[in-house]
Amino acid sequence: MRPSFIPPRPQRELRDLTRYRTTFVRERATLVNRVQKVLESTNLKLASVVSDVMGVSSRAILAALVAGEADPAVLAGLAKGQLRKKRPQLEQALQGHLYPHQSFVLTELLAQIESLEETVARFDAQIREACDRQDDAAQVVALLDTIPGIAQGTAHLLVAEIGTDMTRFPSAAALAAWAGLAPGNNESAGRQRSGRTRKGNVWLRTALVQAAQAAAHMKHTALAARYRRIAARRGAKKAVIALAHSLLVIAYHVILRRQPYHELGEDYLQQTDPRTRAQRLVRQLSQLGFDVELHSSAPGDAPPATVALPAGS
Repeated sequence: MRPSFIPPRPQRELRDLTRYRTTFVRERATLVNRVQKVLESTNLKLASVVSDVMGVSSRAILAALVAGEADPAVLAGLAKGQLRKKRPQLEQALQGHLYPHQSFVLTELLAQIESLEETVARFDAQIREACDRQDDAAQVVALLDTIPGIAQGTAHLLVAEIGTDMTRFPSAAALAAWAGLAPGNNESAGRQRSGRTRKGNVWLRTALVQAAQAAAHMKHTALAARYRRIAARRGAKKAVIALAHSLLVIAYHVILRRQPYHELGEDYLQQTDPRTRAQRLVRQLSQLGFDVELHSSAPGDAPPATVALPAGS
């Protein structure tokens, strides 16, 4: 059963701010996609070289384009930082031609993006002030910011959506169900059917999925290791949802205990359950055609194995 309660007024005000901020961030993303579409229509393949078409170097190049600069060498010379190493690729990517009407459209899109960024910055300031007016909200945001993948903006949204009092939720599982991140349990006559998650708080779920995607690509973390392990068995999409669920469970305990996240390391599960790891490695070797025989050793240790090479080796 999902917990039902009316949040206090300060939390409802913070929720309004974070949701409107999310809306403006989405509008900005839409405009960035339109910028990429305009560039593609002019055969300017900037996105094929840079990771962010609205980064510092990209903005300098785009400003020069709308100002009338068309020389690929000059445009590539505006690259900064590590992107300077890709000048030859940039020159090839900037061989297109920007027509006057496309230059006008690009100018308007860039102006709208800049305006939205200023709006988001003002919302950020207002959200920080709203957190400061709540009891220990700023402290909880700082604690949540220690979790891999959860930046300050996501931490603000978590506080706005679930609050700082975890006693309202009977357990972390109840919170996950309320957020729509609990695995489905549809079983009939001993047969497991769809395991899709239920519908829940779309604002919270979306933010956690984005945080999970960021956490999945972080180095040397237990969460990234968990993502890789699940993705190898069930695919990337299900692994992201599973990681979002893990992030919410971690956030629940971080808020409940008022303690920062403690990183366990990417080899944590391998150390705590070496026998399961050994069995997984045996299966992989068997799939490659090896004949593997395990022998018991000291209790709790990963059993040593005898491996026979496959025929024809």
